[in-house]
Amino acid sequence: MSAVRLRAALPALAGAALLSATLLSAAPAQAASGGVQIYRVWFDSPGSDTRSNSSLNGEWVQIRNTAGSSVSLRGWVLKDASNHRYTFPNVTIGAHKYMKIHTGSGRDTSSDKYQGRRAYVWNNDRDTATLTRSSGSKVDSCSWTSRDGSAKYC
Repeated sequence: MSAVRLRAALPALAGAALLSATLLSAAPAQAASGGVQIYRVWFDSPGSDTRSNSSLNGEWVQIRNTAGSSVSLRGWVLKDASNHRYTFPNVTIGAHKYMKIHTGSGRDTSSDKYQGRRAYVWNNDRDTATLTRSSGSKVDSCSWTSRDGSAKYC
């Protein structure tokens, strides 16, 4: 390569290197919310489906935060394939913590949230749990079929 071509290419190479460094330095900030994932779904509550509150709370989705810092879930949505939606209130999941979202009613704690529904959400034969940010961007999803038993690790 001639010296003239090399001098002309250097500004473009420097710009590409700067852009790459900028994109790489942005990755940790995005990874903080990307550390939240669906861990397990218990889609078939134990025993007969009586629609009692304890039976409704026998089905749940467990999420986990694999990141080293807390993540705000405010406005995030957990939904099934039929678009039954649970919108997270102003809650935070701690670093390396788990949280269960139950179908029925109960008192929210840092590790258990309740949708307050009077009917089952998760289909036993097949369904998909999807977790999205408040912006609508998909965080994670987990699908299952009746071959998976009554629970699915995602």
